[in-house]
Amino acid sequence: MRLIPALLAATVLLGGVGVYAYAQQRNEPVAQQTERSQSALERLRNWVMDHNGTERAFDNQYWNNHEPGLYVEARTGEALFVSTDKYDSGSGWPSFTRPVDPDNIVLREDYTMGMRRIEVRSRRGNAHLGHVFDDGPRGSGGQRFCINSCAIRFIPRADMEAQGYGRYLALVDAETPAAHR
Repeated sequence: MRLIPALLAATVLLGGVGVYAYAQQRNEPVAQQTERSQSALERLRNWVMDHNGTERAFDNQYWNNHEPGLYVEARTGEALFVSTDKYDSGSGWPSFTRPVDPDNIVLREDYTMGMRRIEVRSRRGNAHLGHVFDDGPRGSGGQRFCINSCAIRFIPRADMEAQGYGRYLALVDAETPAAHR
């Protein structure tokens, strides 16, 4: 009988230490992102894209990427966003002011998490990408497309032509965000 309260107390104490350790870990510089194995990345990608999951903020591949290039859907290669429309929203996820082609995405109402949000999905792949919010830069249309890094793949500007995305080079080379279509 004494064993049960002792086990309960140990669980609470050790659980509290785990929470404290996690909080300390999140205060480390965000530049030290978690390296994931290919299988772990694929499991995360499947959870996000197939089951509407969300990866952790500031612990994903593209939230702090400033290289010129194109972002495409991770599985189908649909062109989604260009680097000239990417900005630092402070959210910890890659954020864009507009899609490269509105026909490549589908917007759906989403009432999970106890609120109304607008989900962003890829048209061809029908995969969950993230959400769009109305708190983006006013001068660029006011929208913030908040996208999970694991749902997209980045193609550097130097590789775009070779990978069949040459028609988007002018958008990437634009000094200011361009109006698409």
